[in-house]
Amino acid sequence: MRGAPTILHLGLDAFYAAAEQASKPRLRGKPVIVGGLGPRGVVSTASYEARVFGVHSAMAQARRLCPNAAYLTPRFSLYRQVSDVLMGLLARLSPLVEPLSLDEAFVDLEAGGVEPRSEAARAVGERLRRDIAPATGLSGSVGLAGSKMLAKIASEQAKPDGLVVIEPGTEMALLGPMSVRAIPGVGPAPAEALRRAGIHTVAELAEAGEAELVRLLGKAHGASLFALASGRDERPVVADRDAKSVSVEDTSDEDLTDRSRVQFEVARLADRCVERLREAGRSGRTVVVKVRRYDFSTLTRSETLRGPTDDPSVVREAARRLIDGMETSEGVRLLGVGVTGLADYTQEDLFAQAAIEREALEESQRAQDEAPPGRPPDHGRAPGPESAPQGPISEPSPGLPRDWLPGHDVVHAEYGPGWVQGSGVGRVTVRFEQPWSAPGRVRTFAVDDPALAPAEPLPLVRPEIPPGAPAASLPTVDLGAGGGVAAGAGGSAVGG
Repeated sequence: MRGAPTILHLGLDAFYAAAEQASKPRLRGKPVIVGGLGPRGVVSTASYEARVFGVHSAMAQARRLCPNAAYLTPRFSLYRQVSDVLMGLLARLSPLVEPLSLDEAFVDLEAGGVEPRSEAARAVGERLRRDIAPATGLSGSVGLAGSKMLAKIASEQAKPDGLVVIEPGTEMALLGPMSVRAIPGVGPAPAEALRRAGIHTVAELAEAGEAELVRLLGKAHGASLFALASGRDERPVVADRDAKSVSVEDTSDEDLTDRSRVQFEVARLADRCVERLREAGRSGRTVVVKVRRYDFSTLTRSETLRGPTDDPSVVREAARRLIDGMETSEGVRLLGVGVTGLADYTQEDLFAQAAIEREALEESQRAQDEAPPGRPPDHGRAPGPESAPQGPISEPSPGLPRDWLPGHDVVHAEYGPGWVQGSGVGRVTVRFEQPWSAPGRVRTFAVDDPALAPAEPLPLVRPEIPPGAPAASLPTVDLGAGGGVAAGAGGSAVGG
């Protein structure tokens, strides 16, 4: 443990959703949900405006709580672009930067020459916060402490867009009242085991003593949790952190014997595993399923795919095949799903993009199949200040070009760059605006309009115009009079 708060943790606030709001002026200040497509789609990230309705990540019923939000398809190429800028800022502070995901990292400030004093560390943290917005278009929260665990807790307390310093010597006063879930490594199963033993807070965890925690959770886990609960965390910041695998596992309170329940749990774990994979900006080639049986014997099976993927349906299907080949009828205590053979996520990783598109189309098909006979699909519109919200931005109908997914970037030969607001019944509605423009107008086109094409995301911060270059060298949008164009049957458009 350090005598000064020189370990920094940075996390961008509501990253995916905030990036979409920064990219789309019309959606700023409004509920935005990345993911959640279709009636059973799972939320990846919700903006703070959506969170007040109770929406959170990994939720599958967001539409019931927040039906008027803008539901958008993830754009990983944009998120990677922002992440690269962010990591470049951190690299200026220290050679020891440990990325945890696209939007989160630890930094060892002492390794960068910062004096081991609270005032010096705070000054660096405040400067970093000031630099993030003009460089990325987003906001971030900074935590400073003498250990990695406490720095992360501090940044969580600082959200959104704040800075918290935990001074050495004050750790236990802060940690004591917190839930045991605040300690790294205390997931649902350990938390439940601790709850049954009457341990609910970090203070109670520390008071229980190492011997009792070892008895409850095992030697390695119990000993490490006791150290962390006592405020001791000696883990160093490790640069070029290279994970070999991503995995999740759960221990059941009772042995699982029902085959369908086992299959359901494996599918759920596969989805959680892919969520972590995507958060880390990685893809993987080998899917692994782990089973600990009633007699504590452990089985593992793996399947290597044709190429790296972060496609949830591909991982889910591989895990299903693996569990189907394993004997589970006598009882299962623990299930796990992992992905190994990791690679960086790239724009050319077609598995991931295909999954997003396929899931959106499948959910749309189910929604239409379940709709009352004769009722056209509801394609909604993004809420705007000029009218009350009329429904969510919707996913495209089956059979439409894959590029017309909600939130995706397009460019029109006459009107310039924009993004897909909704589509259906052979029409696609596009809002023409850029991250640095005023909210733009809406126009509707046939899905096969030759003037409309998919495009790459624009940067969130307007590129500088080189000296002497004409202003026209940057793309612009049509913000003049004219407003929106009414959509065809089954669609709608909002005038600017």
